[in-house]
Amino acid sequence: RIWSNRLKMNLHNNEVGRQIVMSLMKMHCRCHGVSGSCELKTCWKFMPSFNEIGNELKQKYGKAILINHTMNDLQKKNSTMHKKREPRALKRLKERMLIESKELVHIQKSPNYCKQDFENGVLGTEGRKCNITSTGPDSCNKLCCGRGYITKVVKEEEHCNCKFVWCCYVKCDICYKNIEQKSCK
Repeated sequence: RIWSNRLKMNLHNNEVGRQIVMSLMKMHCRCHGVSGSCELKTCWKFMPSFNEIGNELKQKYGKAILINHTMNDLQKKNSTMHKKREPRALKRLKERMLIESKELVHIQKSPNYCKQDFENGVLGTEGRKCNITSTGPDSCNKLCCGRGYITKVVKEEEHCNCKFVWCCYVKCDICYKNIEQKSCK
């Protein structure tokens, strides 16, 4: 049963994604004619950038609705895939669930990826290496979930003083370098 619900959820969310793309499409027109007159006007729509689509999806993802009962007949009225009339039962179901065709839905709560939870296959972030200067996903601020980080000095091995030896290979010494390594508390 969960797989059929997951399928319905995916179909619903895919449709929301298509609607986002359609709503962000832009119209561009060009006039053709003598001396700038607009005797003939040619218009076309073009796709929004992936950043625009991604930003809109991210906003909707943050507001996604958890559905904790069956999703029988979760199809939308204005679906581009399914142009059939919406059954009365579906209409009542949607009214009861307060789901609009523009909302993303999910059927399971997302696990807390900050804490270790072997039952759900989540390893947590404790002990993970992080980068204090980064603003990306590897940044200590994002990765350590507000718990802070520890700094330790680690001796790192690297190749140095490399020389080409006749014929055909490079000989290097092994040097050790002390580096500061940050990891999540």
